[in-house]
Amino acid sequence: MAKLNNKMKSFRKKIKNFDFSRFMAKNKKNVTTFFRYNIQFISFVLLCLLSCTLLRHFTINKFFDLGGTLFDLSAILLIGSFAYHLKPRKQFTYFFIVMCIITLMNVVNSIYYSFFSSFTSFGLLASLGQTGEVTDAVFEKLKITHFIYLLMPLIYYYVHKVLTKKDYFSVVEKIEVGRKLFFEVAILGGICLSINIATLTGTDVSRFSKQWNREYIVKRFGIIVYQLNDGTQTIISKLNSLFGYEEAVERFLTYYKERDNSHDNNEYTGKFEGYNVIVMHLESIMSFLIDLEINGKEVTPNLNKLVSESMYFDNFYPQVSAGTSSDTEFTFSSSLMPVQSGTVFVSYYNRSYITLQNLLAEKGYYTFSMHGNKASMWNRNKMHPNLGYMDFYSQDYYTIDEEVGLGLSDHSFFKQSESLIKDISTMVNDTKDYNNFMGTMITLSNHTPFMKDDIPFSNFDVTYHTGKKDLLGNEIIYDYLEAKDMSMMGNYIKSAYYADKCLGEFLDYVRNSNEYDKTLFVLYGDHAAQLSKNQFDSYINYDFLTGEQKKEDDPTYVNYDYYENELFKKTPLIFWTKDKKIKGKVSYPMGMIDCLPTLSNMLNIENKYALGHDIFNIKDENIVVFPNGNFLTNKVYYNNSKNETRILFESETLDDKYIENRKKYAEDILTISNDIIVYDLIDKIVYKESGKL
Repeated sequence: MAKLNNKMKSFRKKIKNFDFSRFMAKNKKNVTTFFRYNIQFISFVLLCLLSCTLLRHFTINKFFDLGGTLFDLSAILLIGSFAYHLKPRKQFTYFFIVMCIITLMNVVNSIYYSFFSSFTSFGLLASLGQTGEVTDAVFEKLKITHFIYLLMPLIYYYVHKVLTKKDYFSVVEKIEVGRKLFFEVAILGGICLSINIATLTGTDVSRFSKQWNREYIVKRFGIIVYQLNDGTQTIISKLNSLFGYEEAVERFLTYYKERDNSHDNNEYTGKFEGYNVIVMHLESIMSFLIDLEINGKEVTPNLNKLVSESMYFDNFYPQVSAGTSSDTEFTFSSSLMPVQSGTVFVSYYNRSYITLQNLLAEKGYYTFSMHGNKASMWNRNKMHPNLGYMDFYSQDYYTIDEEVGLGLSDHSFFKQSESLIKDISTMVNDTKDYNNFMGTMITLSNHTPFMKDDIPFSNFDVTYHTGKKDLLGNEIIYDYLEAKDMSMMGNYIKSAYYADKCLGEFLDYVRNSNEYDKTLFVLYGDHAAQLSKNQFDSYINYDFLTGEQKKEDDPTYVNYDYYENELFKKTPLIFWTKDKKIKGKVSYPMGMIDCLPTLSNMLNIENKYALGHDIFNIKDENIVVFPNGNFLTNKVYYNNSKNETRILFESETLDDKYIENRKKYAEDILTISNDIIVYDLIDKIVYKESGKL
């Protein structure tokens, strides 16, 4: 090992001492000749490199990053070198096909990034069928910059035509030695790649192999290497059950042997044992909407009222990856994290999971889910039974009499669900097969693309009325939230108002209906709205009194950077019963993964393999881990891609081991969760040992 380290140090020293100018002077003639008779190849390299550079610029705002640029260049040189096995005239076809593939890759990643602030994965190809449901949302976000990459193959085709007219290829064919050029270009690409590899740190290699933070990998390794690595990881994930099972089992057994799984009772233990449970999955509802007023009118008056008479968790974060809403459903139910490649609902729906639904079913609960959309959306028709739902009341059970956005309106969904739940309640009371019921209601209307003014009940005015008059005596009104750049934010607020109105109608019915007398309601926002960081930044720093953006010298100005944006993605979590048996505000940092352990204690059930915590036991010591390796505590937000920490309060002081210990915790959570899902360890270890199926 010491010899290897010495060789690496020697190699790095040679690279640092390499005199490029002297090398070029010695080989000036050869270089000049190469550039003169390889215009086709050089154009290919430059245009592909420009395309990849523009992608980094328009996504992660890194037009030039030495690491990413050199890795992209290395990949382009190595891929391009194989064209020299063909005659010069036929090389164009090879180069053009490769360029079109890179162009398509960049267009897809550019569009995908505008939705998810991340780069796409081959593991998500199985989820492409879901995009048909949000076609309007895709068109809403399309920009010219998403298609700027199409210029590269067009320019390249033009270069080819010019070279053909000048009889360039006849001259090149007489002097080109393809095999020699192949080796020269491949060696050059190999040298660039070796230089890149020699400059990598252990952290770089670790992040590359784990693929948790795609932004960092694209910045450091370039988009081509990222995509090749992702393809390899996707293939490996499919073969893992054959080649990585033993290691996963060992990690699993060691982790749970060392983990403290003791369950401490607290003041909420068994508090809702014997209660029915209704979980309300509120699409895209964010915490900043709570108590928000425009022109003195509340955006979410019904949620505001509910917060005042319930237990409200105001520091709660979804932990979603590419699966968005489906990731939330999975994490809430299982206390596991989203899978590292692909989505659980699509790629791993046939695994065994210990879930809230399964645990309650064992106690005699009838379990069901309700959603006014297609059963196939996010593969729910296959995944919901595996989560433990006995019945799934999807679009086929509803009359689509009023549509908002993607489908059945929340107004109609709740109205029709009332009679369905009434029948379920009657059935449970009349049969000896069940003691209680547990159901999940998945709303739809507040899904992107957010509703427009012509939708029924969208009567919330987002223009700001100042009450002041201009010189002509007309009231001064600011239409900031209806202007082109901010109309999606304005529509989101209108949409949220409508969703809240529909929720309020249902809750009014609940307050007057006997079947909900002993029912625990759990309401959560499934994820942040799919709006850009710039829109949130602009909204937070807009002064509705002056109609202008706040300046940096304004004492209320917020430096809305990456960390502020991540911290802003909170959603509400509410526990509510009609008898007001539980009330108060809980501000401990909490993730979706902590819902099952917290509820399990209240319902007197237990999942020993949950990776979250009962928030009332762990309290302020909780660590909220995100799928990209970031984490949040009551003291810091840690950015995994930059190995950087934002201290939340200036007075905080941290010892050297604070971050390192929590980094290890986050990595363990992500690794063990992924192992459980990919290798089906609940079925193969837990159920096999207990004799369960």
